Amino acid sequence: MDNPIKEISERLRGLREVLELSPEELARECNLSPEAYEKAESGEADISVSMLQTIARRYGVALDALMFGEEPKMNRYFLTRAGKGVSVERVKAYKYQSLAAGFRNRKADPFVVTVEPKSEETPMYSNSHDGQEFNIVIKGRMQVNIDGNELILNEGDSIYFDSTLPHGMKALDGKPVQFLAIII
Repeated sequence: MDNPIKEISERLRGLREVLELSPEELARECNLSPEAYEKAESGEADISVSMLQTIARRYGVALDALMFGEEPKMNRYFLTRAGKGVSVERVKAYKYQSLAAGFRNRKADPFVVTVEPKSEETPMYSNSHDGQEFNIVIKGRMQVNIDGNELILNEGDSIYFDSTLPHGMKALDGKPVQFLAIII
């Protein structure tokens, strides 16, 4: 299958069926709206990393198993060579490359995220999830909105924030932005 969203949605459905839960039960147990979960499981809508992380943490499965279909195997160290991390393009505008996909029971999820530019009129995607997040811009510039506060980050700038607050990122200058995101 060539559609990452459909592949993830099939893994979500499989997990739910193994747990013998209805879509409504899973949504309730993970504090998700039933409509949002059902759209994610059907593959009709983008599936946020925060939703996947919430489900993974609630049921004790590796985030990688939901995102990439693979279980982490390493427990002492895991090396990711430049440009070789397991990646998924959830939507055309966001590509996530995992930097620790093979490490079991990790406390944080590090990703290199590439965000493609959108027109100025396109609203910024926003989400929230449990925990905290650290971002540092590797290449390009981005606008970050955290709970209504708009900030501009240039190459080398970083931000650490409470990820339960609504937040989103947007590439600036008509060019892609690439940043390291560590979700804790």
